[in-house]
Amino acid sequence: MSMKNKIKTFFTMDDEYEYFEEQSEENVPDAAGNQKRKNQNVVNLASMQQPSSKVVLSEPRNYNEAQEIADNVVNRRAVVINLQRVDHEQAKRIVDFLSGTVYAVSGDIQKLGAQTFLCTPENVDVSGTITESFVEDDEFEKGW
Repeated sequence: MSMKNKIKTFFTMDDEYEYFEEQSEENVPDAAGNQKRKNQNVVNLASMQQPSSKVVLSEPRNYNEAQEIADNVVNRRAVVINLQRVDHEQAKRIVDFLSGTVYAVSGDIQKLGAQTFLCTPENVDVSGTITESFVEDDEFEKGW
């Protein structure tokens, strides 16, 4: 469309309908030579890829591995953490660090067992509850 037509369309209301009609009727040949209507705003939903959901299982051995776990939560992955291989003080520090990370991404942290936690970002909904019927006499449990 020429600059003259654009200016004319801008200043006159009568030609506004023709402008949009003119634009929507532009045809473009496809690979087979057939005429197709040009419409750039339509997207095929089947062609869009949905992000895959992942659950990461982690068993840290020291506090330094907490950053890797937090990176997974920030990247919108659920993480199940088993803290059996970490001493009690480092495990508390890991849980505190992950609690802050989960809070920052509007996620959730839940206790699944004696030394097992689930960290989820906001895009993951967890339904149901796990009763606290696990062994309470564990040394780890006394500090929680």
